[in-house]
Amino acid sequence: MRLAAVILAGGEGRRIGGNKPLALMGGQTLLDRALAFARTWTGDVAVSLREPGQFPLPDDVTALIDEEGAGPLAGLQPALRFARQKGLQATLTIPCDTPFVPRDLPHRLCDKLGGGVGAVLATSGGMLHPACALWRSNVIDALPSYRTTGRSSLKGFAAHVGFTTADWPCEPFDPFFNVNNLDDLATAERLLRNR
Repeated sequence: MRLAAVILAGGEGRRIGGNKPLALMGGQTLLDRALAFARTWTGDVAVSLREPGQFPLPDDVTALIDEEGAGPLAGLQPALRFARQKGLQATLTIPCDTPFVPRDLPHRLCDKLGGGVGAVLATSGGMLHPACALWRSNVIDALPSYRTTGRSSLKGFAAHVGFTTADWPCEPFDPFFNVNNLDDLATAERLLRNR
């Protein structure tokens, strides 16, 4: 299946003191870690930003601008539009603050994207990770009707288009551990050293 990989990086990062994608972990920014994963999966890579020029991107990466006022869906709509314009069947989203995403993420999610589902969401330890998901690019057509419900959650939109899940073990640690603050960043550094 041909897919686009879009890194969701438009959050304000208040709890970490600013531009979270540029936070350093193991001598590499969180964004650079996410880009390294994405580039192994596809040549069609984009980053969803809060605003134009939020931070510089490499020349081979497309900058997408979040939809204003769309809440958690802000990065998904431009991601789906990017994939559709490229003629790609699916859109893989990963947040920039999840530094240990499994390398087999797109393959396992693609395996589950069958018949009547519009998305496959990653799970681990009984937790759903709707930002780590594979979306059929045509689900962009369902966004207007979902927005009329007044909801803006990724999980809610996944339910709206129909979804299934793919599960990962949490040993030796949760691969979907995400960095929300400086303590989380220190934990991620420790996990990286002990890998």
